Amino acid sequence: MTTLAPVHRTTPAARFDDLAAAEWIKTRSLRSTPWVIGLTVLFVIGSAAAAALADKEAGSGADFLAYDAYPPAGYWTLILVAATMGALTVVSEYGSGLIRTTTAAVPARGSVVLAKAAVTAALWTVVGTVAALGSFLVSQAVLDGRHAGVPITHPGVFRALAASALLAPVCAVVGLGLGVLLRHAAGTVVTGVFVLLMLPTMFSESNRWSADLKHALVSSAWHRLVQSWEPDPDSLAYTATVPGCWLVYALWPLVTIALAVLVVRRRDV
Repeated sequence: MTTLAPVHRTTPAARFDDLAAAEWIKTRSLRSTPWVIGLTVLFVIGSAAAAALADKEAGSGADFLAYDAYPPAGYWTLILVAATMGALTVVSEYGSGLIRTTTAAVPARGSVVLAKAAVTAALWTVVGTVAALGSFLVSQAVLDGRHAGVPITHPGVFRALAASALLAPVCAVVGLGLGVLLRHAAGTVVTGVFVLLMLPTMFSESNRWSADLKHALVSSAWHRLVQSWEPDPDSLAYTATVPGCWLVYALWPLVTIALAVLVVRRRDV
């Protein structure tokens, strides 16, 4: 009598697109997500309209991009919301215990983090693009009434538009990475607010070391990229370079996600 050897069935590893699809379902299943995104976009665009309406000196040398199309108040709010929502995509799972189910179903924890980052970046790129384009169009519609508007082909407009559109996904992915590292909602939000919004105000551009630290932060890089004027070569301030600002945009999300993947592979949950 022949004895058949037992057949060992192995579950195929989850593909990355499956993980991304699962993360997208988690994101859009939250009822608060569309409301938060919608209100944030409306506030950002509304702040641009309000800034353009309040600018009595439009067309007389004022930097229309930094102060009218992309006012700091609106984009600081976008930074805060994007970073917070990015963090909540992961800390909410730690808080509810769902992360244990996720890691049990998909032992490749690094792939889960990367899938979350991909979905978060894609979603907030769309949000940032809508907010940035809406801000520009609304502010220029107001300024056109004073014959102070500029076309989208005006020098510096596309750079400011791209920088403002990418600000949201950069901050959202940074928030997600901090969420993986800290695993606590309040701690992650406070850390994100401090690093992305408060820390740049602690440094000036009058000293080289202070300017270098300031220029290495995301909000400072964004502010330089939306400026339509070139720095005064006779100024005593150390001004960030445009390529350096784009490098800051790239390094912050890459470094935080790389650290998150490294850490999540080494700890239990």
